[in-house]
Amino acid sequence: MDFAHSDPTARADFTALKVLIAGGFGAGKTTMVESVSEIRPLRTEEDLTVASRGVDHLDGVTTKSTTTVAMDFGRITLRENLALYLFGTPGQDRFWFLWDELATGCLGAVVLADTRRLADCFPAVDYFESRAIPFIVAVNCFDGVRSHSSEAVSRALDLGPDTTVLLCDARDRESGKETLISLLEQVLRRDA
Repeated sequence: MDFAHSDPTARADFTALKVLIAGGFGAGKTTMVESVSEIRPLRTEEDLTVASRGVDHLDGVTTKSTTTVAMDFGRITLRENLALYLFGTPGQDRFWFLWDELATGCLGAVVLADTRRLADCFPAVDYFESRAIPFIVAVNCFDGVRSHSSEAVSRALDLGPDTTVLLCDARDRESGKETLISLLEQVLRRDA
């Protein structure tokens, strides 16, 4: 039995585009990968422990009980020979040594921002700016609450006029797909 023909990723003409989903601790990265992935996502979630209480600050996310310790992985097939591979990054500083490996070969990134903890996305914004990796900022509107406009968030993050800021709900598949489309459009504008 020949399995190579049943797996589209085994084809010579198959292209996989790598996209990072980044942001601060508790911003919704794992949730977004899960909501948009067509495959059961790979998750490296572990329970928060007593030992992490002094390290993982739960202000604004007091109900969070798990954390990503390596990455999340999902996939979206765009057409027969083209797919997006989604890599969700860990949000805490102690796991940042993984980011360089995860970012290698990436097309661009979505930086998820939680306006309850907006300062937590500054390191991700700085990371992608300093490496000239295209990115957009997606304000994750928890429970449908849109308390800040995209323009206000852009000003607060001191983003350039070419960086897209949009509102999304990481739990909603269509919202996540629209966010990824916006990232792809920004990459295409940059490369045009």
